[in-house]
Amino acid sequence: MSILSRSAAALAVAASLCVAASHAGAPPSSSRADAAPLPAATPERPIPEPVLPEMVELHPEEVLLDALAPLAPDLDRNVLGMALGARECAVAAGDAEEVSRLAVIDFSLPSTEKRLWVFDIEARALLFAEHVAHGQGTGGNMATRFSNREGSHQSSLGLFAMAETYHGGNGYSLRMDGLEPGINDAARRRAIVMHGAPYVNPEAAPAMGRLGRSFGCPAVRSAVARQVIDSLKDGQMLFAYYPEDDWLAASPFLNCRHRTSGLAARAKAAVLQARAETAARTTAQR
Repeated sequence: MSILSRSAAALAVAASLCVAASHAGAPPSSSRADAAPLPAATPERPIPEPVLPEMVELHPEEVLLDALAPLAPDLDRNVLGMALGARECAVAAGDAEEVSRLAVIDFSLPSTEKRLWVFDIEARALLFAEHVAHGQGTGGNMATRFSNREGSHQSSLGLFAMAETYHGGNGYSLRMDGLEPGINDAARRRAIVMHGAPYVNPEAAPAMGRLGRSFGCPAVRSAVARQVIDSLKDGQMLFAYYPEDDWLAASPFLNCRHRTSGLAARAKAAVLQARAETAARTTAQR
């Protein structure tokens, strides 16, 4: 045997000795073939069902908000949320019937923009998106002042029940009953009604820098007045919004004490948070 062959044989013997030594000190094989089988499911020991994440069920008012908000992209979602929540609270309190129509006015928008929306709640539909006037005492193009006082010629905020129609000095009109004590409950006594008016003219507004103004009534274009009024008469609701601190703090429907979804409170909180963030950014830029 050559030296090379003898070396190779020696190496092979050494390798076999190392393998044998390692096997002698190693634990028993844990291969799947040698492992104990998993216990089978039995009636006494069923295989447990997988645990799935809990599904959160949305309240009907939240579902309604999700359905209506995309129909009116220019209406702030939180304002619509407050309107729906106020409506819900009024029904829960027994202050109003659960009706199918809801009008929303956002007085924080300029009068030259559409800021009145009328929704059909049952049909999940937007019926009207219109211009609407505010009172002479409420401001120019931008509304800033609101009142429940006779002779102020100012608009009122909050939730209203739209009542009966009549023919008066402004033609076909709709009486309004304010549902918020001290905030808008003098509406009928003040003759705050919905009616059509020629001064609600969006085409003439740019020249004046604002829409024409009323004595506090939410006046609309004459061309659509009858249709809008008929969609809201006999107990339907109207919600008029502006971020006035006193009203936000005092409104019984935005601060509901009855069992509801809490939508109004959440929407109000979101509005206040957005205002705080805007104020902080403005301060930081100075």
